[in-house]
Amino acid sequence: MTALRAAAETAVRQCLGLKAGESCAVVTDDDRVPIGEAIYAVASEITDDAVIVRYPPGETHGGEPPAPVAAAMAGSDVVLAPTTKSLSHTRARTDANEAGARVATLPGITEDVFTTGLAADYESIAAHCEAVREQVAGAEEVRVTTDAGTDITFGVGDREWLADTGIVHDPGEMSNLPAGEVFISPETADGIFVVDGTMMPHGLLEDSQTLTFAVEDGFVTEISDDEIREEVENAAETVGDAAYNLAELGIGTNVAVSDLVGSVLLDEKAGGTVHIAIGDDAGIGGDTEAPIHLDGIIREPSVFADGEPVDLPVADSD
Repeated sequence: MTALRAAAETAVRQCLGLKAGESCAVVTDDDRVPIGEAIYAVASEITDDAVIVRYPPGETHGGEPPAPVAAAMAGSDVVLAPTTKSLSHTRARTDANEAGARVATLPGITEDVFTTGLAADYESIAAHCEAVREQVAGAEEVRVTTDAGTDITFGVGDREWLADTGIVHDPGEMSNLPAGEVFISPETADGIFVVDGTMMPHGLLEDSQTLTFAVEDGFVTEISDDEIREEVENAAETVGDAAYNLAELGIGTNVAVSDLVGSVLLDEKAGGTVHIAIGDDAGIGGDTEAPIHLDGIIREPSVFADGEPVDLPVADSD
């Protein structure tokens, strides 16, 4: 069995639990064909109602796919989407979930990340997610600090903490794959966060490289990096201030990810990290729609829920 085949087996059978008689849409693009075909091969052995839909890579994370792709997603019981640009924060994904589909998005997935990330113990990941969620659930505010300069406080409000466990067995559920995080779209945020892990378009940052963001009343007001600032400004030409929305606070719970590799999809799941995102949050419990969702991974954070330290799962060192 090839590594791609083994990872596809985990994704389709364990994570999505595809059954005979269910419909399955594999959504991929021109740059992720081998992964899409591996997933489709497994799915088509389980059900006769499987299709693979391919389109040119999107221009931005969170950009909507072509209408026929969205229709295939909404019309299926199970959707797996290994794509170059993320479909997680799109109307197409939300509509598919609302129609009852179980959805797994694999944004920016590479063959190495696919074969590494899908080798995890997803029952263990689910247990770590629950342990973290129990500590933060009910808190009115969450504060994150680091030695690198992060000091930001999030107002939770009425928003709900969600868990990305990788186990997607019930209608309307969704997950990233590889999985492993507890996350929320906060109602507001104030402070500074300093990304010292991974963030696109840079990938894995060098040891001395940091990206600094100032936040006031739930909006990013200053961006130290020219490339990221330009991307947000371009999105703002279409949606205005929504592009600057402080969209997400996430806590990584995948202890199998011991080293950051430069893939946001994998690195944001690393146990003992935090990630903060800018832009769209409509798909994760917020009310802001934007054509971008930019995650920045922060190393070695301290997290406090209403002043109480949160015990973070630590990535395996071996």
